[in-house]
Amino acid sequence: MSKAQLVEILLAQQKVIEELQREIEKFKFSRDLDSKTSSKPPSTELLKKSEKAKQKEDSPTSNQKKETPRRKPGHQGKTRKGFCRIDRIEILEPSVCSNCGQREFLDEPVVVETQQVAQLLEKPIEIVEYHRHRCQYRRCGAVTSWSWSSDLIPGQDLGVKLQAFLGWLGNYGHLPYEKQQEMLWELGKIEIGIGTLVNTNQRVELAIKPHVEQLSEWVKTEQPSIHVDETPWPVKGIKEWLWVFTNQDFCLFCAADTRSRAELESQLGSIYSGVLSSDDLSVYNGYPVRSQQKC
Repeated sequence: MSKAQLVEILLAQQKVIEELQREIEKFKFSRDLDSKTSSKPPSTELLKKSEKAKQKEDSPTSNQKKETPRRKPGHQGKTRKGFCRIDRIEILEPSVCSNCGQREFLDEPVVVETQQVAQLLEKPIEIVEYHRHRCQYRRCGAVTSWSWSSDLIPGQDLGVKLQAFLGWLGNYGHLPYEKQQEMLWELGKIEIGIGTLVNTNQRVELAIKPHVEQLSEWVKTEQPSIHVDETPWPVKGIKEWLWVFTNQDFCLFCAADTRSRAELESQLGSIYSGVLSSDDLSVYNGYPVRSQQKC
């Protein structure tokens, strides 16, 4: 290569190096920013771990024992008071005297000790096969049958209560379908396909959809004050937003594509006459709330 070509390559490399240095400086600056020193929302720090070692005051030495958790003064216990019902009473009586080996006891016990225990049944899932008979009347010859039990849905393998339980596990408990399969096997030794679980979840969704829509309309017209917040919500690798509208009487969650004011108006309407509370008013800048907005 000629001298001119080498000089041209060196100049191009120098230009790239300068651009990379500027990018590195920008990265160092943005890395040190957080919700306290910039406009970043606190939700972006969920996965950020502090690099500073936590200083523990009065850390126990090797000769000191760690304090075990104890109830706070004034705390009202629940479990030790027993449960709200008793399903079965089991009598535990001695059959042989441990002292003399005799089998004759007085009619009444000297002392009766009681203890309530919540037990997991051996087969908490019961398999029921319903036989619905279609019968013919002697006189008129008409054929009739009794209605199906309210515990089942015709054509579906899972009972109503079990479907509701699976809906709670998947949506509130965030248990994947594979884990639900394992739980059903552990509880009742039954094998359920992924497709059945997916269809069950869709049926639960359709069942509660009218109630969610009714709540959404009621929120627009009946509530004098609402607290609003939103947080990033990854869905299949795509960043979406989960909104919440709540006060002491209700809690409504809504999935949305953005955290803009348009999403707020789609839930509360173009005009909201109550008090709107939020921790980030920059999102709702210009939203025509008649009363006031609070931080």
